[in-house]
Amino acid sequence: MKKKVLILSSEFTGHGHKSITEALCEKAGKRVDLEIHVVDAFSLGGPLLHGAAKSYGPITRNAAPIWKLLWNLSSIRPALLNHLIEGLIQEQFLDLLKKEKPDSIVSVHPNFNGSVLNILERNQIRLPFLTLVADLVNIYPLWVDKRADFIISPTEEAMEKCLHLGIPPNKIKLVGFPVRSRFFRKDSQKKLAYKNGQELHFLLISGGEGVGNMKAIALKLLEHFECKVRIIAGRNERLRRNLENSLLQLYQDKVEIFGFTDKIDDLLISSDIAITRASPNVMFEATAANTPLILTGALPGQEEDNPDFAQRNNLGIICRNPGNIHQAVTELIEKNGERLNKIIQSQRAFLDSKSAEEIIDFLLAIPPPHPESVASDYKGTSPQLEL
Repeated sequence: MKKKVLILSSEFTGHGHKSITEALCEKAGKRVDLEIHVVDAFSLGGPLLHGAAKSYGPITRNAAPIWKLLWNLSSIRPALLNHLIEGLIQEQFLDLLKKEKPDSIVSVHPNFNGSVLNILERNQIRLPFLTLVADLVNIYPLWVDKRADFIISPTEEAMEKCLHLGIPPNKIKLVGFPVRSRFFRKDSQKKLAYKNGQELHFLLISGGEGVGNMKAIALKLLEHFECKVRIIAGRNERLRRNLENSLLQLYQDKVEIFGFTDKIDDLLISSDIAITRASPNVMFEATAANTPLILTGALPGQEEDNPDFAQRNNLGIICRNPGNIHQAVTELIEKNGERLNKIIQSQRAFLDSKSAEEIIDFLLAIPPPHPESVASDYKGTSPQLEL
């Protein structure tokens, strides 16, 4: 019998939640025993919540301190935010359950863990509820709720934080970070070791919302190395136009500027080094593509410790000052690329290409809700599953 899983995702609060969801849907599409229905959970809350989601880009792009304040406030009073979101989404969420009749729910956004569990509890609906954590190290209280049946963790650091926040060990499943298969190199695309004198291909990724001092970094690279530089400006159209006006005239075919693109996998695979903010999905997609990272910073709050995580696992290096980017690259490629080649080897050993598939298998192994209906056709038994 085919199982149906409802995934609560997000379209506008960065691209990570969406890319994780797509990685799961890709694997689910190959299974005849599973159907996945994805909803942008912010759309359930009407114009107010939908507008809040769309404000993520402008805030993180132009007012990072404000974002950190919001992140810290939600960490201090998670119950307050859960209650607010619960009130906004309850009616549409219950309608969604009646329409889709899922066998389980997976949330990949922290704002819809406690809020949805409140709704399920209040309406006596017993559905297996799982949280798929999309952050790597800085896990804050909205991610964890003891009422969730399982919490799927992408890293040991995130798992330790969940334990610290009071989640029992038997409720935590350590799987890894799911990445879409197109980011993994095929055998014919295997990364070759760097050798002195070869032209370097840099990919500068400003994130889905287009943040970071891309122009200053690009100029330093073009001035100091025989290279080509490609820049992804994301949704930031102003940044894209500024880069085109300032760089293309000077460097012509040595520079390519992209807006929001669905070709990031090809761009990563064909690059020698990726320079980016420490966004979890970009870090792991670059690692899947076997492209060493230079991390220029992190979003305050949820990404603060990601650069250290990458450097500790030798997935890349940190360079927070754009003025020092040429020195960072020089350290990577000196001695016939000794440090760069070590990162290439570490990336190959680090990432599990089966993470998304393991999550799908885990979802399929969860017993369905009890057929006896209470309050919305959903009350049943708690799932019993060995981790």
